[in-house]
Amino acid sequence: MLDPWLPAAVVVAACMAVTFVVSLLLRDNSLVDITYGLAAALATAATFVLSSTRHPREAVLLALVGLWGVRLAIHLLVRKWGAGEDFRYRAWRHEWGRWFVLRSILQIYVLQGAVILVILTPVLVTGTAPGGPLGLLDWLGVAVWALGFAFETVGDAQLLAFKRDPGNRGRFITRGLWRYTRHPNYFGEATLWWGVFLVGLGAGNGVIGVLSPVTITALLLLVSGIPMLEKKWAGDPEFEAYRRRTSAFFPWPPRERPS
Repeated sequence: MLDPWLPAAVVVAACMAVTFVVSLLLRDNSLVDITYGLAAALATAATFVLSSTRHPREAVLLALVGLWGVRLAIHLLVRKWGAGEDFRYRAWRHEWGRWFVLRSILQIYVLQGAVILVILTPVLVTGTAPGGPLGLLDWLGVAVWALGFAFETVGDAQLLAFKRDPGNRGRFITRGLWRYTRHPNYFGEATLWWGVFLVGLGAGNGVIGVLSPVTITALLLLVSGIPMLEKKWAGDPEFEAYRRRTSAFFPWPPRERPS
């Protein structure tokens, strides 16, 4: 069969290139967030279509990644419709000055494309050597993915409803799943990729797929997820109280009853 890494890389590169051109026209680099899930889903679809085996494990991964990617893309499109460029990307636009175009290409689009390929490692390894029949580990992976998908979907829906209420302008959400973790959507994102890894573990050299959940978990916990987002609220007394009583990532009962 055709090595799945090449078509996946071509699809991801094409998605990033188109998004970059559109972002220049609309002056909005945060469009790449919408492309993120969609590019991963399309790359997974390409590997499946070009596969000579169409192994059931490949079909399961196509369903999991496809459902995640399409839902995430639709959610982010709805959330940012008419909202303009996200504050994080807007800050980089001012910070990078005359180097904006080059740094956008390298630090946003090329880097994002590389991250997508890394998190797709279980899919691409499975496409190379899909392994034996589906087993208990595969269904455990599907269950873990479902848990993560539910957390991300419900958390995103609760946050979107909260932000659409004009009375919540300038405030942050502390109810629903957000009462038990400050980032249920991030917890869900990381968890579902651990599920994808478990499914891919049944493939030949499937253990290499651990790069996927380790990378996404590290990014969310240490780099572009929690640290960057919470920097916006740092020093706010109400947020600091929320942070003291609420788990940052793993769902857990609040340390004290919220006032």
